[in-house]
Amino acid sequence: MTPHPPHPAGTVGGVTAEQPVGPGAVAPPGAGPARRPEHDSLEVLLARALELVRRWESGFGPHPDPPVLRPDPDLLEGAWRELEERMQGNHPFFHPRFAGQMLEAPHPVAAAAYLAAMLVNPNNHALDGGPVTSGMELEAVADLARMLDLPAGHLGHLTSGGTVANLEALWVARELRPGTRVLHGADAHYTHGRMCGLLGVAATAVPSDPTGHLDLEAAEAECRKGDVGALVVTAGTTGLGSVDDIAGALELRDRYGVRVHVDAAYGGFFALLAGTGALDSRVDAAFRAIGRADSVVVDPHKHGLQPYGCGAVLFADPGVARIYEHDSPYTYFSSAGRHLGEVTLECSRAGAAAAALWFTLRVLPLAPDRGIGPILAAGRRAAKDLAGRLAESRHLRLHVTPELDIVTYFAARRDGARGPGSLSVTESSERILALGMRGPDRLWLSTLRVDPRSFAARHPDLPAAQAPVTVLRSVLMKSSHEAWAARIHERLEALAGAP
Repeated sequence: MTPHPPHPAGTVGGVTAEQPVGPGAVAPPGAGPARRPEHDSLEVLLARALELVRRWESGFGPHPDPPVLRPDPDLLEGAWRELEERMQGNHPFFHPRFAGQMLEAPHPVAAAAYLAAMLVNPNNHALDGGPVTSGMELEAVADLARMLDLPAGHLGHLTSGGTVANLEALWVARELRPGTRVLHGADAHYTHGRMCGLLGVAATAVPSDPTGHLDLEAAEAECRKGDVGALVVTAGTTGLGSVDDIAGALELRDRYGVRVHVDAAYGGFFALLAGTGALDSRVDAAFRAIGRADSVVVDPHKHGLQPYGCGAVLFADPGVARIYEHDSPYTYFSSAGRHLGEVTLECSRAGAAAAALWFTLRVLPLAPDRGIGPILAAGRRAAKDLAGRLAESRHLRLHVTPELDIVTYFAARRDGARGPGSLSVTESSERILALGMRGPDRLWLSTLRVDPRSFAARHPDLPAAQAPVTVLRSVLMKSSHEAWAARIHERLEALAGAP
């Protein structure tokens, strides 16, 4: 058997991130004897998950093992070799070298719980299909609601991701305010415009300021027209990580009667850091206001350390359950209690996602000083560290001061010249992106297209652009990024200064 791919440091018995692990693996020179896996290692937890399922299965007595379910050994081995080969083409999402997208490996505790529940294969659409994991889902969602300071009587459930979660929130808004428009920021996720189109609802993109925040004055001007039913505000845009003025949006609700929906798919977990001093005062106030919104979306498969897909939508008013009312006589028959399928748009949903989140939040609680909180704080410190270094750089310039853990920047020397030689900002960004993924010290980044007027407002000393400007973007959402901020900056300096 060939060696397994590397695992993240700290998840496999303390083995370092770039050290091969598994049967047949050869330790690098000088690595010393392999350590015995710790109780929280991936190997130990997965073994416990398998044993848990085997014990559960044995309680029902012997069951047939039909030969038709056994694959041909040659086909199995051939397909496995191809799988191994193709898996090597993945980017190292677990590693701090990967700072380009909102991706990381799920925590081992989440992976183990997901595996255990996945082998049972519950469906949380009905209590008949997910009698245990439905309860776990309700408990995990209640944890999320407490994190966001939503009312105790909330209504919520897990989804396959933020897109479907936002769809549900906008659908509820449409049903409550038929014939009205939805407002969202120009820098909000494209989900909102797309979902409004799907729902047949008119959507208006409200301008954003140069730092990516929804312009509340422009939003109010739209609200005055009297045909706005819902206002979407974002707690952590996917481009800049900007956090809208949620308290200000709630004032518009009080003034004009619009619903306020908070898309906190990316940034929602940062509510744990409100009041700790880790966030700027304006951002801190925004997170403190989330609990007064009408609906909120948050994605545990981002900062919640879960495997894809795991999103969540929560409503402050449990009365919106009436909008979901329907009947399925062959589904909801084993219990007089409410089945989750009676208050969701999705039908079949993996109970394994609920088990993984439920277990994770018991091992890593939603608290500012333990569990998930310190992990978020580490990413926030990494972003501030990198931003500070970029602010002092000769070759690079910070685009927007990060509010969460996303840092944006571009190549531009202090003398005003743009990038290496005569390259434009866009050309330099694309060049650095490509060069970064080459060589032994590879670094995965991403890019962001910025409106030329917003870019000019942020950097008036640079020549005005007539088209969107491409800047570089780093997502420092892994706690390991804190120790790598200096190394990432060093690599960026080398890339920006390369001839």
